[in-house]
Amino acid sequence: MEYSRLRVIISGGGTGGHIFPALSIANKLKELNPETEILFVGAEGRMEMEKVPAAGYKIVGLPITGLQRRLDLSNFALPFKILKSIRMARKLLKEFKPDIAIGVGGYASAPLLWVAGRLGIPTLIQEQNGFAGLTNKIVAKKAKKICVAYEGMERFFPADRIIISGNPIRKEIVPPTPQMKEEGYKFYGLNPEKKHLFIVGGSLGSGTLNKSVRKWIEEGKPGGENLEVIWQCGKYYKKNVDAFMAEMENKKEGSTKDIWYSDFIQRMDLAYAVADVVVSRSGASSVSELCAANKATIFVPSPNVAEDHQTHNAMALVRKDAGMIVKDIEAPEKLLRTACELLGNPERIETLEKNIALLAKTDAAMTIAKEVYTAIGK
Repeated sequence: MEYSRLRVIISGGGTGGHIFPALSIANKLKELNPETEILFVGAEGRMEMEKVPAAGYKIVGLPITGLQRRLDLSNFALPFKILKSIRMARKLLKEFKPDIAIGVGGYASAPLLWVAGRLGIPTLIQEQNGFAGLTNKIVAKKAKKICVAYEGMERFFPADRIIISGNPIRKEIVPPTPQMKEEGYKFYGLNPEKKHLFIVGGSLGSGTLNKSVRKWIEEGKPGGENLEVIWQCGKYYKKNVDAFMAEMENKKEGSTKDIWYSDFIQRMDLAYAVADVVVSRSGASSVSELCAANKATIFVPSPNVAEDHQTHNAMALVRKDAGMIVKDIEAPEKLLRTACELLGNPERIETLEKNIALLAKTDAAMTIAKEVYTAIGK
């Protein structure tokens, strides 16, 4: 089948959970027709302004910011930023003349999708979570297609426009092969004879997961015999973690042995491949990647997200015995103990791997790309 050349604007961002699906959609559209032109629109100063150009796409930043849930002086400037962002979005749309505008969630997508709907430009939104975000609920009113990852989303959106697509993920995230495991052991400097735990706090890192790991190290890594750890601590926490690891090594030589840590994981595919068990936040993209990688996972939902959507994401798997959950507040005491217990139970790991594999939707980007063409009648 031949796919027409398109002009596409993709908007959204704030975290890797929004950016990586957006890039997956863009890559698929370019794969279907290399002449398709794609422009990204994000929020000034946020992660997308770095990650999108690194992936080879042009991006324009709007001055939009999110509403602070606590009393904050920045909230008083928000109406002015919204109005300026709307004016900029209108100008961008009139100059670029897209065939369609795609929103992947996050406040960065609100001005552009809102204006596109009022200019009569077809819009498609992609909702990654099991509980719809505020922005997508607002812009869905004029969207031609609403691509979702979970069942039951007619609670938030018109049922006749919902497409269950799954979440687009990076194409390199696949079930591990022996070759991937061997490459992963070499890349991270690991011993293939040991068990491996991968702790990942999302693109920005997690204070709770870091606190849990630090407490476990301070206590002498109970249950961690014959275990190596890959620990993604996040860039905001890296300096403190560096100081902590140096302090622990000074107190007891070898106390940080068998722990590989970094602020960001460059080869996520290899980290998943070598992991016997993963500990993760339950952002939508993380959940989708863990399904695709077939990983036994302990989820620690972040309580600092709108509508507690990470708990909804995690529970969708827990109810199908495809994952385990530890509450954020209980993590410092329970998390690493639970992980070590799971590592000692290969039958339980096998069950979790089998069940999470059944939930994988690895063709989401293609499904969404086809819906883009359907929405504009090409």
